[in-house]
Amino acid sequence: MTGPGMFTTRPEIRGTFGVAASTHWLASATAMGVLERGGNAFDAAAAGGFVLQVVEPHLNGPGGEVPILIHDRRADRIEVICGQGTAPQAATPERFRALGLDLVPGTGLLPACVPGAFGAWLTLLRDHGSWPLEAVLAPAISYAETGFPLVPRIVEALETVAPMFQAEWPSSAEIYVPRADMPKPGDLFRNPALAATYRRIIDEAKAAGDREAVIEAARRAWYEGFVAEAVDGFYRTAELMDSSGARHGGLLTGEDMARWQATKEAPVTYDYQGHTVAKCGAWSQGPVLLQQLALLDGLPLGEMAPDGPDFVHSVVEAAKLAFADREAWYGDPDFADVPLEGLLSAAYNAERRGLIGERASEDLRPGSPNGREARLPRYRIAEPGAPDLNALLGLAAPRRTDDGEPRGDTCHIDVIDRHGNMVAATPSGGWFQSSPVVPGLGFSLNTRTQMFWLEEGLPNTLAPGKRPRTTLTPSMALKDGAPYLAWGTPGGDQQDQWSLLLFLHHAHHGMNLQEAIDAAAFHSEHWPSSFWPREARPNALTVEGQMPEATVEALKERGHDVTVGEPWSEGRLSACSQERRSGLIYLRAAANPRGMQGYAAGR
Repeated sequence: MTGPGMFTTRPEIRGTFGVAASTHWLASATAMGVLERGGNAFDAAAAGGFVLQVVEPHLNGPGGEVPILIHDRRADRIEVICGQGTAPQAATPERFRALGLDLVPGTGLLPACVPGAFGAWLTLLRDHGSWPLEAVLAPAISYAETGFPLVPRIVEALETVAPMFQAEWPSSAEIYVPRADMPKPGDLFRNPALAATYRRIIDEAKAAGDREAVIEAARRAWYEGFVAEAVDGFYRTAELMDSSGARHGGLLTGEDMARWQATKEAPVTYDYQGHTVAKCGAWSQGPVLLQQLALLDGLPLGEMAPDGPDFVHSVVEAAKLAFADREAWYGDPDFADVPLEGLLSAAYNAERRGLIGERASEDLRPGSPNGREARLPRYRIAEPGAPDLNALLGLAAPRRTDDGEPRGDTCHIDVIDRHGNMVAATPSGGWFQSSPVVPGLGFSLNTRTQMFWLEEGLPNTLAPGKRPRTTLTPSMALKDGAPYLAWGTPGGDQQDQWSLLLFLHHAHHGMNLQEAIDAAAFHSEHWPSSFWPREARPNALTVEGQMPEATVEALKERGHDVTVGEPWSEGRLSACSQERRSGLIYLRAAANPRGMQGYAAGR
């Protein structure tokens, strides 16, 4: 049994000056250092985000993407900065079918979208930050030049892909396996090519004028200048091995990069028991967390033990219904008519809630909001024991293998400053395992196009200039109308399952942030994965090893196909919160012990 006052792996951080939490201690320390030196939450989050690209290269990189949720005290509203790049103009279902492919590969050159992270971080800095770009990039450049300590999972990933790099991706071998002897955990690793890229951007931009002009000049250097030129040349000429088992060239061009800019939009929100929870739009999976809340609203969750079978069963069965709607209805709203109002309506969810029975459902059951007929993509059912071609190739999609080891993933960072400004961001993409390094730049690009379907007529069907329905999904909440909570996690399709657990444990079970993070977690794989090869595992439920045995047995009796994972194997959540009392701001932060990387800082 877990609950308030439970033992935690570390204290919940508390203060009044500022807090930061992320998936790597160096990013959290960087963000806190910026706050200590007078920067605001936006400066701190950007600096920490750039550090994450360096110190977690197996989880994200400069060529990736990032959705960012912010609450700027001056505007007094939550806003989304969309750093999810779009599909190349040459990327069409017909183009892939002509290559003999029925799915977009999960690795290599073909699945690259425009790399949106750089533009999103610069948009955050330009419009909300206060520091010059050179100062914000300085910590990342320092770690790339002088080195950072390798965590064990980077070394494990390098050992897995080194033979493939040497045989198939020479530009990646040059950066990551330049010597015969492999690095060991704790060794310092340097990426001088990446540092040189950032230094050149700064050198080219610094003569542009004031702070905002320099930031814009740096953005142009990336999307219209030497970075785009290097990407264009490599993706036009190289043909390299990918997860299809064949060698292919790329589709992304410099023109694709030049036509893209990060955008701003209002979040999608849902009011839940005194909280207003905010997520990115249906170009992400974000609204699926809101749908789960809408389905669970009215159930006596607070009366259920957080590690008991009633709670786990209710949450999992609601997730099955919400994620079925994700598959049937979500896609870039600029291209698809997504019925979000209907999906979040009280009447729709009251009807859907009635489908949650005493036994586990084996079906994928999307609903019919506003009377519209649902259509699911043609997806694959995973065969027990079937080999993963990514593993055979030494490549990695961001999912957990059967032994629970992460093979590529994502990062997260949250920051709140003394003014109450708040950021939650989930950077990802550009993992070194999944995409070859662009020669001369020192980093890989994302593989996010794999999240499109090539089947025609779906909300998430591939189209030029369209955003893939990304799994990246930071979370933010107001409490009684005031800014309150910023949180998130890596984990692909699991992100809005683990993020939901943190919120429910905090809101219903009275757990503080660290208790909610440390509580025994679980996830379902009932619906199609967002990653190649897009397989579903109907009724599959994985629970952490510390889940009570009685709960596991009760879930099996209800029909769940339960796998008991290793202890401390589910998620890498972090969170920050704020409350104002008697004129003072009370800040809290917490981070995940799982993976032995995440940390929170504050005072």
